[in-house]
Amino acid sequence: MSDGPATFGLRIARSADDAAIAAIIRTVMPSFGACGAGFAINDPEVDAMSGAYERARAAYFVVESAGRIVGGGGIAPLEGGPFRTCELRKMYFLPEARGLGVGVHLLARCLAVARGYGYGACYLETLTGMDAAQKLYRRAGFKALPGPLGATGHHRCDRYFLLEFP
Repeated sequence: MSDGPATFGLRIARSADDAAIAAIIRTVMPSFGACGAGFAINDPEVDAMSGAYERARAAYFVVESAGRIVGGGGIAPLEGGPFRTCELRKMYFLPEARGLGVGVHLLARCLAVARGYGYGACYLETLTGMDAAQKLYRRAGFKALPGPLGATGHHRCDRYFLLEFP
């Protein structure tokens, strides 16, 4: 994929990527005030993202630029939710990868994989202040929900969205 001044690559995460992915999550989330209990930054999978998504109906992708990981995101079954609903999970980008259309490509890949796995809907949680991300989700067809679905443990998130697949 080529967007803006840099060329970005998109691929499935490997174990060699885990430290870089964890560092991105631990850098980006606090910059939006998403630290402490109730946020995904504390999920045990953060230190081993590639392994956490090596299961049925799940995938995690990384975005590379000049051989460096600058973002990632994935899908997995929604914990405590309906079988046919997946969750868009841990989609974060370093500042240098934002505003270039990279998120559009990654989101499209995640949604295509979700449809291929037979999901009927995709859910996500975010929070006030992540306005660019929410704009991206709305453009992709996600609708705001009045409250959370499933049992993600992310009780500090305050914005919830769902996209039902046709």
